[in-house]
Order: sequence, then C-alpha cells, then structure tokens
Amino acid sequence: MTDTRVHTPVKAHTHLALALHPSPSVLKEAMGEVDGFNAKFAVLVTRLVGTMWCAYLFTIIALLGLSPALKPGGEGLIAWIAQTFIQLVLLSIIMVGQNVQSIASDKRAESTYDDTVAILDRLDLNTKGGIADLKATLEQRLAQVETCLQATPSSGEQSA
Repeated sequence: MTDTRVHTPVKAHTHLALALHPSPSVLKEAMGEVDGFNAKFAVLVTRLVGTMWCAYLFTIIALLGLSPALKPGGEGLIAWIAQTFIQLVLLSIIMVGQNVQSIASDKRAESTYDDTVAILDRLDLNTKGGIADLKATLEQRLAQVETCLQATPSSGEQSA
C-alpha cells in the first residue's frame, strides 16, 4: 500500500480564522475538556478575550478614556498609553497571536505523529509493504543463491 500524501508545511496564517472567531461549538468543545465551574469559566473568558473582536472592543474603551488623558500637563497621555491602551488592547492581540501559534503547533505535531506512525508501520516486519516486502525479496534471492550453489559442482568434484 503506497502512501501518496503530499505534506505542505503548516503555517500559522492558515489557522488565523479559527483563532480570531471561535464558534460556539469550539467554545463548547474547549469547555468540555475541563472539569469544574472555575475551569470552564476560565476557558470561556480566555477564549473570548483572545479574539480580535475583544481587541476591537478594548480599543474603543481605551479611546473613550483618551480625552481626559489629553488634559494639560502631558502626564495623562503617557499614563493612558501605559495603563489603558497597552494593558487593554495589546493583551487581547497577544492572546490572539498565541492562539494562532498554538493551533499551528498542534497541527505540526499531529503531522509529525502521522509521519512517525507511517514510518514505523513500514518498518514493521508483520505489515505488508515497506520493509516486509524487502525482507521477502531478500529471502527469495537468498534461496535462489543457495539453490545455485547446491546445483553447481564444487571444484574438488570437477578434478576427480
């Protein structure tokens, strides 16, 4: 049995949509992987905060606080950038990036596992194909060589 799969490299951008917009079924599945109310709530909040929609919402909230920060003195703007914008907006964006990278990493690990299983299967002597066929061919050739050697008279018998 020949495996003709063509593997393309797993790239993070191909999983961007899954991380940016988790569907209710994805959220339900993620929450089903943990036990207890606190764990389920933590998974739900983490999955929701780690979306671009949440980053957009945090940007709007941060921009609402910009006008009071622009009062004379200039210290308000620096505090707004450090305390409001960076903490609110970048938190979500960083989480989105980590989610995308995590999904891509999981896919790469799955692909590596599948490749390893295929290699081990081909190296198994009990599985048809791969090394089992090579072993059978070698045993057949060895039997042919032994038959030829037995059929050929030895050099001592020829001189007698």
